[in-house]
Amino acid sequence: MDTTWWIVIAVVAALVVLALLAWGYMQSRRRTALKDQFGPEYDRTVSSAGSRRKAEQDLADRERTREDLDIQPLSEAARTRYADDWQRAEQRFVDDPELAAREADRIVRSVLEEQGYPNDDFDTQVAAVSVDHPNVVDRYRHGHQMVHGNGADGADRTENLRKAMVDFRTVFERVVESPETVTR
Repeated sequence: MDTTWWIVIAVVAALVVLALLAWGYMQSRRRTALKDQFGPEYDRTVSSAGSRRKAEQDLADRERTREDLDIQPLSEAARTRYADDWQRAEQRFVDDPELAAREADRIVRSVLEEQGYPNDDFDTQVAAVSVDHPNVVDRYRHGHQMVHGNGADGADRTENLRKAMVDFRTVFERVVESPETVTR
C-alpha cells in the first residue's frame, strides 16, 4: 500500500475516535442534565431500574410525557379551598387517623389533577410529578404506601399514618405554592 492509503486509514480512524469522544461527551452532558433535573429521583430510578441506561431512558421518557401536559398553577381560590380541606384533614387525625390520612392522600391527588397531572393511576401520576417536583416525589410515594400498602395494625398503623400525614404535608405545601414556583 502506498502512503495515500495509510493517510486515508489514519483520517478515518481519527474521525471514528472523534465521533466516539463526541458521543461520550454528549452522554455525559445528558447524564448531568438528568441528575440536575431529577436530583434524588435520578439515584432512586437508577437503583430500581437495574442499569443506568434503562433509568436514563425512563427519566427522558418522563420528560417527554411531561412536555405534553398542560400543567397550570392553582388559582388563589383553589389554593384557599385546598388549604381549608388540608386543615380539616389534619384536625381529623386525632379522632380518626385512617380517615385523615386517606383524606390527605385524596387532597394531594386532587390538587395534582386540577393542575393538569394525569390521574389515570398512581404510578403514571408520580412519574409526571417527578419531573417538576423531584425533591418531594419520594415522600409522595412513601405516604401513599403507608396509607394503602401497609399491613400494620394498632399503634404501628397509627404511627405509619402519622408518617404518611407528614409526607403528604411536605408534598401538599410544595404543589400548592404560588404560581411562580409551579412552572419549571
